[in-house]
Amino acid sequence: MRFIVIDGLDGAGKDTHSRLIVEKYVSKGENVVFRSHPESDNKYGLKAKKALLGQGKKNKIKAAFYYAADVIRSLRLYYGKSDTLIFSRYLMGVTYLPLNVAKIFYFILEAILPTSRYMFFLDVTPEESLRRVSTREETEMFENLEDLKNVRFKALKFTKGWYVINSCGPIENVQNQIDAILDDLDQNNR
Repeated sequence: MRFIVIDGLDGAGKDTHSRLIVEKYVSKGENVVFRSHPESDNKYGLKAKKALLGQGKKNKIKAAFYYAADVIRSLRLYYGKSDTLIFSRYLMGVTYLPLNVAKIFYFILEAILPTSRYMFFLDVTPEESLRRVSTREETEMFENLEDLKNVRFKALKFTKGWYVINSCGPIENVQNQIDAILDDLDQNNR
């Protein structure tokens, strides 16, 4: 099974590129499952989304807890049950926590949850992230310039072993970079 992780700031193109990867492998006749966390098909994902639309420390804790429960639920239900499993948003969710706490949680989660050679961090400047999400109807608690800068700073500290792709450019250019890496990884895993 191929386990692909696409992570990055809000507006980095995680879902867009995940869907393009789904198309790539489905066109080859593979069974592909795509999960974009937090998901709307279960109580944990719905509660995480609700907390993300709130404000304050209590909602930050709730968002982190329910997000983690949603990811673990997806792992339990889908890991190892398709040719390709794609997660949009995974370990980098911890970067919304304070740095010292994020470090601890990241290394614990990295040790106990499945990881892969197919892990991509779509890097976008906080300014570009904010520009992209400003067109959305709802604003999440972390979608402001200061929080985006902090989250990006922390996330880049955890990308050892990840493919970091600058996603500020055109979708086609970014996807071509991702596809080249996927093709290379697939070739080497045969």
